[in-house]
Amino acid sequence: MKRLASLILLSAACAAPFTHAAEPALTMRVHDLASAFQQVADRHAGKLDAAVADFKATIVPRFPQFYGPERYAGKISEAERDAQLAKAFAGFPAIRSAYSKKVANFTQDLPRHIATFRAAFPDYSASSDIWFLHSLGEMDGGTRTFDGKNFFIFGADVMVQAHGNGDEAAFFHHELFHDYQALNCNGGPVWAAVWEEGLATYVSKRLNPNATDAELLLDLPHGLVPDTRKQLQRALDDLLAKLDSTDGEAVAGLFQRRGDKTGLPARRAYYLGYLVAEEVGKTMSMREMAKLDCAAVKPVVVAAIERLRSAQPADK
Repeated sequence: MKRLASLILLSAACAAPFTHAAEPALTMRVHDLASAFQQVADRHAGKLDAAVADFKATIVPRFPQFYGPERYAGKISEAERDAQLAKAFAGFPAIRSAYSKKVANFTQDLPRHIATFRAAFPDYSASSDIWFLHSLGEMDGGTRTFDGKNFFIFGADVMVQAHGNGDEAAFFHHELFHDYQALNCNGGPVWAAVWEEGLATYVSKRLNPNATDAELLLDLPHGLVPDTRKQLQRALDDLLAKLDSTDGEAVAGLFQRRGDKTGLPARRAYYLGYLVAEEVGKTMSMREMAKLDCAAVKPVVVAAIERLRSAQPADK
């Protein structure tokens, strides 16, 4: 496969595409607001009120769906939002060097990771706009839906805080797979999230066989994999019982770092989902797994969990 042309990150309000000669044509626009945040911080070093005002005037209008007040209306006041922004600028000097490096590497790394991803999934269109920004602590990468439209977002700040200086290839492949698969199952049941996150993790491991748990984001919190394996039977039983749940607490315990009251590791569904995908991968290719629709996914997930449970010794 020919090497991708250089990625053009955007510092102006409009975005420019980069393209690739192979089919299907590659057109992906990257809106760089991560650099804009750094520029605002540098312009107003030590002057938080000025930085907040500048951010609201120059950056918010470029991505109002993510940053705008409509998103937070009824949840927090404008004063509370300003305090959040001030906190982000106050904490920026501590991460500035690493943040700047992430921004520079993003320009170089994204085209290369798209190329290796498309070697495995040649029908990936790579046509989604990407928003690269300071997420104010919200996310390292993923999608958000605003007014019925999906936005593909990378947060440089959380990439710094959660990933450190490790190899980002597995992370990029994980997020690119989400953009490729785009599985939308009504109601957001646990079984759908387990499949989406587990399969994305499985694909990133297959494309990066030497990736560590940390690079696969399976070490958040630290010890996630060994701690889950110590209670694997109980973790699988708990997962099976919650597959149809859309309850916020159940989802949080399985997928978020705050965890739950089960005594099982927080975010364990990422690793359990990986095991599910690995089990399914014994008889299906990655592309076949990626093409399963919602109707087909649930029985596949249930059957894989049952096989994994039957293979475990009973807890003592």
